[in-house]
Amino acid sequence: MDILLIEDDLRMAELISIGLRDNGHSVRLATDGIDGYMQYIAIHPDMIITDIMLPGTNGIDLCKKIKEQDYFIPIIMLTALGTTNEKVEGFDAGADDYMVKPFEMKELLARIKALHKRSQYAPHENILKVEDLEVNLKTKQVMRAGNTIDLTPKEFNLLTYMLNNKGRVLSKSEIAEKVWDTKFDTGTNFIDVYISYLRRKIDKDYSKKLIQTKNGMGYILISHENPD
Repeated sequence: MDILLIEDDLRMAELISIGLRDNGHSVRLATDGIDGYMQYIAIHPDMIITDIMLPGTNGIDLCKKIKEQDYFIPIIMLTALGTTNEKVEGFDAGADDYMVKPFEMKELLARIKALHKRSQYAPHENILKVEDLEVNLKTKQVMRAGNTIDLTPKEFNLLTYMLNNKGRVLSKSEIAEKVWDTKFDTGTNFIDVYISYLRRKIDKDYSKKLIQTKNGMGYILISHENPD
């Protein structure tokens, strides 16, 4: 797989590059955000691994810009920051995964494998519906009762996963694994944060509340046909 690595710490970049190449990946390196974007345009890699704190253009802004060009390209963010707010900011920018330094190379390789596998999945249906909520997987348009709803990339991914599993209780561990390709960290509440974001956007202004909490179990997207 062709991977673009954007990292200004040369020692870290060297270690990651060696690990990736030893496992059969082709690696191109950029040491600032501007060069990273130019290389993305030039080579169209299969995946991007980028630090957040970069000279030129930071990783958050870079991720947003790239996702505007190619929504489906997998992006892993690397950072020394690991609080819930920083993770939410990274996911809102469109990042598909988030790793806090320092990390084990084998974990990065596992995340790469999982993301690559997920990126190969092509949904059979272009339209997902429940009640008056409709999601177009091709155009990324979300509508409820005829009103357009703007979602961030991670909000969109979470909603589509819930739609694909409507009527079934989803634990936080399952959501973390299937939507974020990571193990659920009980020390953070980023899943609760994203559920709250979704509720404000798709439920707040409507009498029928689609997202419900099952205490001690998780969350469920309900329909009239399957209310529990």
